[in-house]
Amino acid sequence: MKFETRAIHDGQAPDPVTGAVTVPVFQTSTFQQDAPGRHRGYEYARTGNPTRSALETALASLEGGKHALAFSSGVAATNAVFSLLKQGDHIVAGDDLYGGTYRLLERVFSKWGITTTYADGGDPESFRRAMRSSTRLVWVETPTNPLLKIVDIKAIAKESRNRNVLVAVDNTFASPFFQNPLSLGADIVVHSTTKYIAGHSDLVGGAVVVNDDEVYRELKFLQNAAGAVPGPWDAWLTLRGLKTLAVRMKAHEENALFLANFLSRHPGVKRVHYPGLKSHPGHRLAARQMSGFGGMIGLELKGSLKETDRFLSRLKLFTLAESLGGVESLVSNPARMTHASIPRQQRLARGIADTLVRLSVGIENKADLKEDLVQALSGETAARGGLPKGSPVYL
Repeated sequence: MKFETRAIHDGQAPDPVTGAVTVPVFQTSTFQQDAPGRHRGYEYARTGNPTRSALETALASLEGGKHALAFSSGVAATNAVFSLLKQGDHIVAGDDLYGGTYRLLERVFSKWGITTTYADGGDPESFRRAMRSSTRLVWVETPTNPLLKIVDIKAIAKESRNRNVLVAVDNTFASPFFQNPLSLGADIVVHSTTKYIAGHSDLVGGAVVVNDDEVYRELKFLQNAAGAVPGPWDAWLTLRGLKTLAVRMKAHEENALFLANFLSRHPGVKRVHYPGLKSHPGHRLAARQMSGFGGMIGLELKGSLKETDRFLSRLKLFTLAESLGGVESLVSNPARMTHASIPRQQRLARGIADTLVRLSVGIENKADLKEDLVQALSGETAARGGLPKGSPVYL
């Protein structure tokens, strides 16, 4: 079956007891046992819940994986993957990554004797050079957050396989609709289901998808032992969001490509990071390993941080907020929001300028979104003595 069909049906058959077309919310903490230790598939809701099981089945299907595990957040899912390691193990991670992941690596797992080396996400060779005899995991995002770099999953997976190193890919920005890392050789796929998968900015969740039975058993143990699981209501909301993932991702991409092309020609914009632009250094790779370019845009504005703040304050449809992937358009300043946990000098060295703006392009009318950006940028250009607001360049 095709993606759109699986998103609606896999793991979501009508309820066998009542015939309900929608998976029920099993709002219970525990389950009756027929005898001590003899249950009907479920015993305690931290260990398993039918609503969560339906979500995990659907997620595994959409990522082309054998197993999926749902977590209470994307960070909880990431934490579980890092918890596969032991003291003395080494991680190679892409240098452009979510600030919360950096925080886990540098302020949590480093205290337990797990070290990390950061490699250039745009250069597979840098991952090879960073590997040691103690390397046990390669962690990448692609597209990356917030610079939208494209990492060559297949090349990194090939090198890692030769060294018996696991490869984990945070696939949040692409979603399973546009990219399936397992098919490219990755061992583990991680999602913040808060974002595109749920798609409505109304819950927090995460997921891990794998094929290997042993890795699954270890992660399943960690899921139950640590207990960072979603409640049945959040699992149900995520399932509801999944049903329209394909439709939404097409709209996100259409709007983002339209705005990226416009912004790349605007005199108030220094640089646009969007893999759908042919000028993007990872465009050809993205076209090979993805079926679409997604709805995220990195935008470097001309001028100072003060002018960036003025731009952010003028926006009306793009809401200043953390997170991404919802139906509504959001804007953030990574240096002071999502990536504030990374020291400033490291941010700058990695290309995350103070004036970098990250757009999560929603599914509103694209002409309305463009008009919002036009009026915000027009004010900035006029404030610097540039072209007047009515100039044809903004049309």
